[in-house]
Formats: sequence, structure tokens, C-alpha cells
Amino acid sequence: MIMKHDSAPEVNPQLQLLLQARHYAPHQYLGLHQEDGGHVLRHFSPDADKAWVQIDGAWEPLTRTDRRGLFEWRGAIRPPLPYRLRVQAHGRLEETHDPYQFPPTLGEQDLYLFNEGKLHQAYKTLGSHVMEIRGVSGVRFALWAPNAERVSVVGDFNRWDGRMHAMRTLGASGVWELFVPGLRVGDLYKYEIRNRDSGNILVKTDPYAQMYELRPGTAAKVTVPSNYLWQDGEWMAERATLDWLHAPCSVYEVHLGSWRQKPDGGFFSYRELAESLVSYVKDMGYTHIELLPVTEHPLDESWGYQTTGYFAPTSRYGTPDDLRALVDACHQAGIGVILDWVPAHFPQDAFALARFDGTALYEHEDPRLGFHQEWGTHIFNYGRSEVRSFLLASAHYWLAELHMDGLRVDAVASMLYLDYSRKEGEWLPNKYGGRENLEAIDFLRELNVMVHESFPGALTFAEESTAWPMVSRPVYLGGLGFSMKWNMGWMNDTLSYMQHEPVHRRYHHNELTFGQLYSYTENFVLPFSHDEVVHGKRSLLDKMPGDAWQKFANLRLLLTYQMTSPGKKLNFMGNEFGQGKEWQIKEELQWQLLEHHWHQGIHQIARDLNGLYHSTPALHDLDFVPEGFSWIDCHDADQSVLSYLRCARDGSFVVVVLNFTPVPRENYRIGVPEGAAYKEIFNSDSTYYGGSNMGNGAGLSAQDISWMGFPHMLEVTVPPLAGVVLARAK
Repeated sequence: MIMKHDSAPEVNPQLQLLLQARHYAPHQYLGLHQEDGGHVLRHFSPDADKAWVQIDGAWEPLTRTDRRGLFEWRGAIRPPLPYRLRVQAHGRLEETHDPYQFPPTLGEQDLYLFNEGKLHQAYKTLGSHVMEIRGVSGVRFALWAPNAERVSVVGDFNRWDGRMHAMRTLGASGVWELFVPGLRVGDLYKYEIRNRDSGNILVKTDPYAQMYELRPGTAAKVTVPSNYLWQDGEWMAERATLDWLHAPCSVYEVHLGSWRQKPDGGFFSYRELAESLVSYVKDMGYTHIELLPVTEHPLDESWGYQTTGYFAPTSRYGTPDDLRALVDACHQAGIGVILDWVPAHFPQDAFALARFDGTALYEHEDPRLGFHQEWGTHIFNYGRSEVRSFLLASAHYWLAELHMDGLRVDAVASMLYLDYSRKEGEWLPNKYGGRENLEAIDFLRELNVMVHESFPGALTFAEESTAWPMVSRPVYLGGLGFSMKWNMGWMNDTLSYMQHEPVHRRYHHNELTFGQLYSYTENFVLPFSHDEVVHGKRSLLDKMPGDAWQKFANLRLLLTYQMTSPGKKLNFMGNEFGQGKEWQIKEELQWQLLEHHWHQGIHQIARDLNGLYHSTPALHDLDFVPEGFSWIDCHDADQSVLSYLRCARDGSFVVVVLNFTPVPRENYRIGVPEGAAYKEIFNSDSTYYGGSNMGNGAGLSAQDISWMGFPHMLEVTVPPLAGVVLARAK
């Protein structure tokens, strides 16, 4: 006799996906649906004891159909939308609108542009956004995670339980989306991601968040579009028409957390800095502030260069609107703001971009392409369209939403070369067998085109340390499209020269003159940046040789040389008063040094040099073309003296003579182009700066003697370890 067995109950595959936290399209099963000629409403809440739906003002119970937390309501008449749910869990009643009753809110055009690498305002599409749908207020979450099997929004609102608030995938875009009603501004959240292949579960913060909790926390915060009332309309209008090629540009590079600190070592806020920092920079005569990265980052010691929040001002110093207030205050004071921006690499932190959906999503899988051994960081995959959308949108965000006036792009050389800081066999060539990163080149060109087209007057600066051609030439001419490039060669040669004892400088004279051979191949900035005063390199003052008097005289001479040489200028904070020791990230600058007259002298000369540079067209008008500079004498190595002319388009000029030894040079003969009376308009040896006050105070008259190829000659007194600037007397 054959026994018949009852067949096993049929398992609903959608229910199984839901219970296993693997459902990629939960809206197909949860929420309200037509079924069997009626309507069914499904709600999943693993910790709930009971659930109800509100229909016509009355609460109708849902039936628990699975002990693991599935509840259902069935009826012939559809509940009116939007319906509310009441859930009892852990002895508490909570009411909310069901997130699975709302339609998708992302448009196909945005998704298409994002997948093509062209969504320059992706921060308005992805991330978290407060909005109202069908009269219900809530937050729309959107995330790119193409290799995920399931993504959930987790936060305090669901006790960080990834089984709840699963998102839906939007076709082949790789984007996941969910509208969660009832969330509030300031709510913390992350994403729980299950990888499709391995099943591994990751908890990641939102790459597109515009605010995060204060470190060491790493959760994103729900924010709302800013209603900040900008007062910088006049500045923005003038910026759009500024002839920056011929305008003065003297940049003060600042790390906000260590410029000044509170007595307890705490940080000043963006708004507090809007008062103290802006007034200081204005008084010192700088035209711009450059902020070391204020993009969110987990580790203070990274100085901001290990970025994890590419759309979020760091919460160390306040809110995004607080930063807007700082930028606004700068603009109202006539000061531009440049952001140090880091698209070259990102850190390994597990909560952030690294292997975001369980795969090398933002980086390359092969470490020969995707990992910087030197810095322990990942390299962006610039060939991936969605990564380009991410980075271009980040740049767009800071310029559009925070009114930044430019971007200093960090570590450009590391982006351009596939073999950057790599040994043989540690890198992969491009498709032509070369060492150039073709995808990174295309990205940088696209970045610069976007910035200059969308933000008239905004500038881009390349920190690029090699001889790559045409970095600051337009893309349509074959260049990379940057506005300017840091002149690292000039900086290295100059600092190397200045560290020699004066008696030996005659043997290194070419370190000062060589730069003129390439000075006009790019639009150069002459930087003495933060990188030159850390990690054992010593402060600028401490680099200088000699006794105390000579150290300060050398520093005054160095600053004079920088401010009278062709190119825009940049100095890191502390250089302007002769910081005694290396910059320390945990300490404020040594402001107490300003109690001493020699440091007061450096402070005053930095202020006066900025004033001279700004008010003298010959010192800034033709920075980028050879017509703005000519040698008077570049060959006097034996006496370590340089002399040159700086010229403007209106025909005005100044004469610069620099003495790099402690030996005074009296009756020093130089040629000049015009026979006239000349006056000394600047002298770094002035007693006001702590010098010996040797100079040409009585004025000078040119003699009608041909000298050094010029029709006239001057006999000048050149003070020891000092520079003088002469102009025609009116």
C-alpha cells in the first residue's frame, strides 16, 4: 500500500527575501496592493506585537501572518491615501505613514545623467532630502550601490535595524531609493548594505550627506536646503567680470583649527572666525584666504586631506550655514575664499567610500591602479561615470552652495601619472603603454571646463610638481584648463638657496635665476605652503642660517623676493610673523611671539609687502608674461646680488635689487631704462622691520651712462641681507 504525504506548504519567495533581509524591491510586496479582487496591505515590523491601519478615522487591526513580524490587512475597499499605521512594540505605540505607499521620486533624466557622469548637481538627487509627498513630510534617501543585493536606511528611528526600511532599486541605474515619512532635521542615519555576491553586510555613511555628526561619530545628519540670506551680491557680480590675470592675488593659507584656539584648546566656530580671522586678513592686506580642507574628515592629524564627506563642511567648527557666514563675511570685506579640495584619493575607513558596496566601487580593484602605498589611501576610478558625477558634483556644491571663489586641487601629479611614487612592476600602463592616467586627464579637463563655464570668475589652482605641459592653459588649446599652477620648482630652489650660508650662496646662484627659463610656461603661484613647515622641514624662520639678526634679515629678504617676483603669492599662516617652530596641528600659532620686536618686524613687513604688491601695478599686472620682467643683472654671483625690473601695461616699472649676503653694497651700479630721479619705495632693512636702516632715503638720480645694456645708470646702496624697491620719483 502506497502512503500519500501532504505536500509542503508553498513558500512565498517575496516573503522569504523580506525575512532574510535580501529584498531588492520591497515595494512590490509591502504597502498597499490589489490582490484577489480586493486590497491587501502588508507591513513588516520584526519587533512589533500589534499593528493597525487608520481608515475613515478608525483604527482597524492588521493580522500577524508570520511570527517574524509580517502583518496584513485585507479589505474590499482601498484605504484612502496617504494612510497611517499604528504599531505597538516594546510596550510603546508609534504612529507613522507607511513608507511603502509612496511612488519613486527620482526622474529618469537625472538617473541617465548620473550614469553618464554628467549630473553636476548630483547632490540634489542623491543623499537625504527633506520633502513633502502627497501632503506628507519626510526624507527621501537615494544611494548608488550597484553591487548590493539589498540596501536599508538605518538610524535611531528604527533602532539601527537593517531589516526595516529596505530601499528599492531603480532599474539598471544602480541607485536605491526610499521615502521615509516623519523624520526630522538632525536625525542620524547610515545605510546597511548587503553585497550581492558575498552576502556580507556593511554599514556605511552617506557619501552625499551635507552634514555629519561630530567626530568620532560618523553617522550622516538629515539636513534641509539652506535659507541663508547671502549679502555678497556685489562681490559675486564683480568676481564674474574680474580680470584676474592682471589683478593682485596674495593668498593666506589657513588651517582653521590651529590658527587660533580657545583657552581650553577648543576650536573657534566658523561664525567666531568670521569676526577675528576676516578682520586680521583684511588688516594684513591679503586678497584671498585658502582653507585647508574643511570637507568632513575623521582624523584631525590628516589636516583634512583624508576626506570622507565630499559635500559636508566639517562639523568641528559648526554647521554649513555657519561656514556660509564666514565666506559671506570674507566677501563683504573684499576677500576671496579658496577651498583646498582633494579628488586624488580617499581613506580606507570602513564606514566611508572604501569598498562601498562590498566591491571596489569608487576605487580600482587592482591595487596597482587603485591604492597609494605612500599615503595608504585609495585612488578614485576616474574612468567610471558615476565616480565622475560624484566628484564633479562635489566641486559644484562648494562653488554653488558655499560661494567658494575657487578650488586648490590637491596632489594633481599623483592623478596624472600611473607610476606616481611606484616602483617597476607596481603599476599598470594605459592602453597605449604609457604612464599617463588618461581617465584622470579627461576628468581634470571636464572639471575645469565646468568650473569656468558655470562659475564666472571662480579659479582653479593645481598643486602639480612635475613638468607636465600646459597645466594652466585652456582645454580647447590642449591644456588641462586650470587657472593657475603652484610653482613648486621655484619654491624648492628658493628655499634650498636660502638655507645655504651666505658665504656659500655664490656657488648656488643659478637656483635663483633658473626659474626664469620656464616662468611663463604656466600661470604660476609662488607658494610657501603648509607642506614646507612640517615633518622636520622646520619653520621658514628656522630654515634661515646665521645668528638671530641674520635669521630675521634672511626671512625679510625671502618675503621681499617672493613678493617682487613674477607670479601670484601664497603664504601659510605663521609665515607672516616668523613662527618659531614647525606648525603643530594640535596647537595654535605662537601669537605670543608678536610681543618681541623682531617678530613684530616680520609682521609689519608682511603687511607692507602686501600693500606694496597691491598698490603697484608693476608688481602684479604682467605676472604671467615675459613683458612683466627683465633682468638688470642676473650674473653677479660673486656678490650674490640680483637686480631686475618689474613692469606694467601702462609703462610704469619698479627696480628691485636684492643682496643675499650680510655685506653692504654701497655705490652698487645698475642699469635703468629711464634717466630720472628715483626714490626708494621699499626697504626690507628698515628699522620698522628690525633692520639696520641702511638705504637710499635721500633719493637717487640716474646718470646718462649706458650700463648693462640700459641707457642710464644708478648707484645704489644695497643693505645687508636685504632688498630695496625703487620707482621713478614723481
